[in-house]
Amino acid sequence: MAAIAAAPAVSQSRSSKTESYVDNKRKEDIRQANINAARAVADAVRTSLGPKGMDKMISTANGEVIITNDGATILNKMEVLQPAAKMLVDLSKSQDAAAGDGTTTVVVIAGALLKQCLLLLSRGIHPTVISDSLHKASIKAVDVLTAMAVPVELSDRDSLIKSASTSLNSKVVSQYSTLLAPLAVDAVLSVVDPEKPDLVDLRDIKIVKKLGGTVDDTEMVKGLVFDKKVSHAAGGPTRMENAKIAVIQFQISPPKTDIEQSIVVSDYTQMDRILKEERNYILGMIKKIKATGCNVLLIQKSILRDAVTDLSLHYLAKAKILVIKDVERDEIEFITKTLNCLPIANIEHFRAEKLGHADLVEEVSLGDGKIVKITGIKDMGGTTTVLVRGSNQLVIDEAERSLHDALCVVRCLVNKRFLIAGGGAPEIELSRQLGAWAKVLHGMEGYCVRSFAEALEVIPYTLAENAGLNPIAIVTELRNRHALGEINAGINVRKGQITNILEENVVQPLLVSTSAITLATECVRMILKIDDIVTVR
Repeated sequence: MAAIAAAPAVSQSRSSKTESYVDNKRKEDIRQANINAARAVADAVRTSLGPKGMDKMISTANGEVIITNDGATILNKMEVLQPAAKMLVDLSKSQDAAAGDGTTTVVVIAGALLKQCLLLLSRGIHPTVISDSLHKASIKAVDVLTAMAVPVELSDRDSLIKSASTSLNSKVVSQYSTLLAPLAVDAVLSVVDPEKPDLVDLRDIKIVKKLGGTVDDTEMVKGLVFDKKVSHAAGGPTRMENAKIAVIQFQISPPKTDIEQSIVVSDYTQMDRILKEERNYILGMIKKIKATGCNVLLIQKSILRDAVTDLSLHYLAKAKILVIKDVERDEIEFITKTLNCLPIANIEHFRAEKLGHADLVEEVSLGDGKIVKITGIKDMGGTTTVLVRGSNQLVIDEAERSLHDALCVVRCLVNKRFLIAGGGAPEIELSRQLGAWAKVLHGMEGYCVRSFAEALEVIPYTLAENAGLNPIAIVTELRNRHALGEINAGINVRKGQITNILEENVVQPLLVSTSAITLATECVRMILKIDDIVTVR
């Protein structure tokens, strides 16, 4: 009975061939459009890969100009409208979150994989088959990378510095890498919690930017730096030794009523009484503050009313208390963690045990402005501050982004303590090993894995191209050296030839490469699976 029922169904499907064929055309077109849009985004950042990569100048709608080499920043600022191309922007963001470095690499790999997918699709291989093979290949690739990695200890400061400077070499501030790399390593190592050695919270490293000087003047401060002046309103102190510091979240100013209202004063005696009350109220507060021995006040910015008035500043100056006002709300957590004190929300709770202690709080002139430094903090929490200097705003911003990348690289090494070579060496080695593995696989899988292997060659190819070398000759020579078993042979961009890249100190954390490959593959599989775009109005 079943056989008889199946027969008419078969004949029906044969007769409906014509409609289904038209349908497929549209799906292919959409896939093609998606892949082309995503590749266009990848090509936009491709020239900024590597130490000799070019920089992009981004002019935003509100007229600010950004000069950067960081893939994530470039894509973030680009107005990408096509939904599939937006996935590549998110891809570089997630690489930025996972590893911090390699944001350009991940997009370039995704672009190359998409190009190979187009070829495979045009030969009639089904997208799901391609997608599954890519997944297998990426898992295999991670294994290969892990096998060629070199373990590293956190006590081995040189290796950490090498990997940080490799990350900095492709940036605008590469000539300062000898200064910034050790700084990044020391900053991360100083915030590693011995109880949880695998976790590094980069929010414990605060980067303060200050115009003036050059990048050479960038320094790491054991303590706190505020990019603001001490309030000089009433001639208060600007330097305080043996400081007892209070972080307060209340206002030292006459109270306001909770409801909108006005008080009508009819004669002067009442007016005097109001002013006298105000004075007494403020004096009472300041006496309580002084009684605990506090001599430095950090006052949180207030939205309800003025945090301090001229009158209260005058009394605070008389009491010889140094005042830093307008501390941002989101800095409070960092400050209290660093000073090892508690924020005080009400004058009634002002006690000596809530204060932080430091050897010196002083105002320092820097360039055209002033900053406040707090040093010699007792029982300092696991935080550190980096003061970035530069001759103009563009350089400072780029230095901050580069420093962030270097910090992320060191963080990767803390999380996963393995190093691999840079300079296109791991990609070529992957390409070679996956190519050999593809020959063992059967059917379409082998074909797709071979394409994956070819796609990985885009990294060394682009590195060579951006450095002005002959990419074809360089990549062929690289393949040769790897086939002879030189696993760490890579492109030495400075000499323009192929050398053992580990000896040249070009190293990167394993996590950067593995996460780049897994994320890129995941993104490409996602794009492959889409066969229609439905716009909902």
